[in-house]
Amino acid sequence: MPGLIDYPPFPNDVSTHPLLVVDYQLLKAGDKNEIDTLWKAATELGFWYLKNHEVDTEVQGMFDMGAETMALPLAEKMKFEQGDDGMSFGYKAAGANATDEKGNLDTVEFINVAKDDVLSYPSIVHRAYPPTVNARMESTIRPFIQKSLEVNSTLLDIFNDRLGLPKGTLARKHQLEEPSGSESRCIKNPPKPAATEPKTAIGAHTDFGSLSFLHNRLGGLQVMVPGTESWQYVKPIPGHAICNLGDAMSIFSGGILRSNLHRVVPPPGAQSQHERWSLVFFTRPGYSQLLEALTGDSPMVAEAAAKVADKSIYFSGQTSKEWFYRRIKNQRTKNQKGPETWRASRGTEHRPEAA
Repeated sequence: MPGLIDYPPFPNDVSTHPLLVVDYQLLKAGDKNEIDTLWKAATELGFWYLKNHEVDTEVQGMFDMGAETMALPLAEKMKFEQGDDGMSFGYKAAGANATDEKGNLDTVEFINVAKDDVLSYPSIVHRAYPPTVNARMESTIRPFIQKSLEVNSTLLDIFNDRLGLPKGTLARKHQLEEPSGSESRCIKNPPKPAATEPKTAIGAHTDFGSLSFLHNRLGGLQVMVPGTESWQYVKPIPGHAICNLGDAMSIFSGGILRSNLHRVVPPPGAQSQHERWSLVFFTRPGYSQLLEALTGDSPMVAEAAAKVADKSIYFSGQTSKEWFYRRIKNQRTKNQKGPETWRASRGTEHRPEAA
């Protein structure tokens, strides 16, 4: 099963970008130095390692669920396909999304399971799922999502206080009772064929929502560091999740918190000959929440928003659902009508040249 293989080591001869390491247990304890480290990571790159998060057991179960689901016949998986209208939940086949404005196709397949469907199971909020998902809904997926929500809620509360927002402001944007785009995603990318140029697995993008909680065993994630035009790998570290901020948090904060451009390519070196599995939990605001800078709630946010050049992003007038569906719909292969479709799928840090 994914995660139990003795993979080749991450090579030392590729360009990597070091991330700050944050201890989740110290964050929960209110350690000021650790909170300062988190804030530095969140405002400068928007990515960091998180250790001592206590979700590793649940992560392995989720990888098992993903392997069981991907092993189903394609015809069975396609019964639960996302569709082309902008909904993310369900199965996505390889090649269903574009990776750039030229229409090149992605190489990953994944299964997305909505937080709302998991917490309400066996009742359905958004959609039905393959039998391999239902079989693990209560034993595997629910514990993973509950722990992931706890981690991301802790981070949201810290950001809320550092932004000078009234207590509970960000929490109210992410209430469990309101339907949202929050979801788990288990991703499979095939090995790179020998003697071929590597294809982009997931194109350059910023994340749609608020916080992403990523677990992977192999390299492949790359970030474009602000102020540069080159991609650098993020090296996976055993026992460390990789966390990053999405568009919603950048918008709510008036650009203080960074939603940084990143992509996924085949792992470097000998790792490229293995399937790459990764698992993410995405925390996203409730569907009705307006994505705009919270200028009326924080002088810090108001000051930052006043300085941004592109006011259309931070005062877009779009709800979380509209932002989410727009971005998903316009990267679907079947919806591509040219470069303008891809550009309509972009978020807070769109750079046409970044593929």
